[in-house]
Amino acid sequence: MKKTMHIALVTETWRPEINGVAMTLGHLTDGLRHHGHRFTLVRPRQHAEDIPAVEPGLAEILVGGCPIPGYHGLRFGLPSKARLLDAWQIDRPDVVQVATEGPLGGSAIAAARKLGIPVVSEFHTNFHAYSRHYGFGWLEGLVSAHLRRLHNKSAVTLAPTVVVAEELRARGYRSVRVVSRGIDTALFHPARRSTALRAEWHVGDDQLVVAYVGRLAAEKNLPLVMRAFDAIRAVRADARLLFVGDGPLRDELARSDETILFAGMRRDADLAAHYASADLFLFPSLTETFGNVTVEALASGLGVVAYDCAAAAELIRDGDNGRLAACGDEALFISAAVELARNPGLLATLRQRAADSVRHLDWGRIEGDMIAVLRDSIRIHQRQTDAAPIFRFAPD
Repeated sequence: MKKTMHIALVTETWRPEINGVAMTLGHLTDGLRHHGHRFTLVRPRQHAEDIPAVEPGLAEILVGGCPIPGYHGLRFGLPSKARLLDAWQIDRPDVVQVATEGPLGGSAIAAARKLGIPVVSEFHTNFHAYSRHYGFGWLEGLVSAHLRRLHNKSAVTLAPTVVVAEELRARGYRSVRVVSRGIDTALFHPARRSTALRAEWHVGDDQLVVAYVGRLAAEKNLPLVMRAFDAIRAVRADARLLFVGDGPLRDELARSDETILFAGMRRDADLAAHYASADLFLFPSLTETFGNVTVEALASGLGVVAYDCAAAAELIRDGDNGRLAACGDEALFISAAVELARNPGLLATLRQRAADSVRHLDWGRIEGDMIAVLRDSIRIHQRQTDAAPIFRFAPD
């Protein structure tokens, strides 16, 4: 096998878009390119001026797309089997990595199978669960079945946590492996705390800033953030609530409480400063497969309150480096948040332990895990190809 690989990465989302999938894929491709691996990126064209990028170790194929309902500025890719067959016959990848499961991803799997190229697919988003929050709950069973069929056409399905991997296996997914997500601990760090930023928010050193970072949308369970903050304000009257991110619920949230701080979309060092300049982090989502923001908040030294699922279930030790509530137990979630708000000493202890608890999630280790999965998939596919029977027919 070649020492370096040519990887065709198929995704609906890519930087500079701000979301966990785009961030994760960007880090991994940068890391693998540093090791000498080459990528062909296949993604939908997001706007009329969008042109294929050409970078060292990265070429792009842009395909047609359509707007994603409820996700302003994002488009899903249209099926492009013929286009990919032509491109991959000219410059054949060693492996196809399908990061998102839309029509484009499905056509990429079909093209790869026709050409005999191994496929690794990734389970990043609980689309079947999201359907409940957008009035399509009746489609949940159909979406779930579609996703299972799609992933089972690939050699390996990647899950971000052990819990998600177990759930997928229980739902009939075959050949599931875990590749976690990393964190840039030099970027997300308690030292990023900014007194100047807190001054812009008009909060003093002793005031409690309660933060939520992420998309402001129905699937994130934001009404629970509001109820938890109301309970916090009953014991800390001067507490302030900070939302970092944007989405369709922003106007509704702003109307509900004129004291809320809205920072909008932030990135890089600016985002890290917003994390570290808060004190308490609430993350009530039940639809995550991982939840990058949980790890970023821990690395930034915040007191994190989250449900016992996704990344929080694997990284938070309840009462030691954060607080966990049983999934769906809203009363426990709120009481945990109030306990930290009224007990500054306990909050300070958890914050001191939070950052150290995620130092092991360096991107170098995650990149090594991904390289191993891709190589194994190529190796297994080659063995299966070599072992396939050859049928010879006698002449008439």
